[in-house]
Amino acid sequence: MNKIDLNGRVAIVTGGARGIGYATTQRLLESGASVAIWDIDAGRLSEAAAALSGAGKLTTTVVELTDEISIAGAVRAALEAHGQIDILVNNAGITGGNGPLWELAPDVWRRVVEVNLIAPYLTCRAVVPEMLKRRWGRIVNVASIAGKEGNPNASHYSASKAGLIGLTKSLGKELAESGILVNCITPAAARTEIFDQMTQQHIDFMLSKIPMKRFLQVDEAAAMIGWLCSEDCAFSTGAVFDISGGRGVY
Repeated sequence: MNKIDLNGRVAIVTGGARGIGYATTQRLLESGASVAIWDIDAGRLSEAAAALSGAGKLTTTVVELTDEISIAGAVRAALEAHGQIDILVNNAGITGGNGPLWELAPDVWRRVVEVNLIAPYLTCRAVVPEMLKRRWGRIVNVASIAGKEGNPNASHYSASKAGLIGLTKSLGKELAESGILVNCITPAAARTEIFDQMTQQHIDFMLSKIPMKRFLQVDEAAAMIGWLCSEDCAFSTGAVFDISGGRGVY
């Protein structure tokens, strides 16, 4: 593993108790950062904290990421425990199942947009003022190749991730002279628990679209996120970094 210097940095990773979020948390800790994991699942947070107990300073907070009051409390807890916030990785997301747009229930559609797009807006809104105080920050949003291409039978997921790409570009421009960089990654699917929310037909479709003929490994996503969180990433903001095994064409 290539070493990334994050010594003295404090990161928040949403959805950090599993999948890409867990791998990212581990990578940031191994790079010298302190990490606050925000997740809705208290049991998985406890498991993650136990598994990573020897890797570095780690705190966990149960957060409903669509609720600004819950986020405000988590920000206070992070500041009390760590003293500052330098990095925000908006990783938490849901798929909401699969089906044609006209068969997806409105409450399911809205919930996917709330978790995948509104929640990153709320976390950025809460955290950016803390970064501005220090004139330094890194925000990495985990979007999806579906946000570029639009996957059939996943209109809610695709639309939410396309919105997250747009949010990244807008916020990156707003903060371009502040010392805070905002970027996103657009991964192809990784075989994580999120597959439990998908049909096998949809999983097979996603694999068929990847020229490398395999799914993303979570450590590969974590490596890219780690670099985007570092000082080595210094002249990229509002940018979209493809990690789709050759699927992305732009």
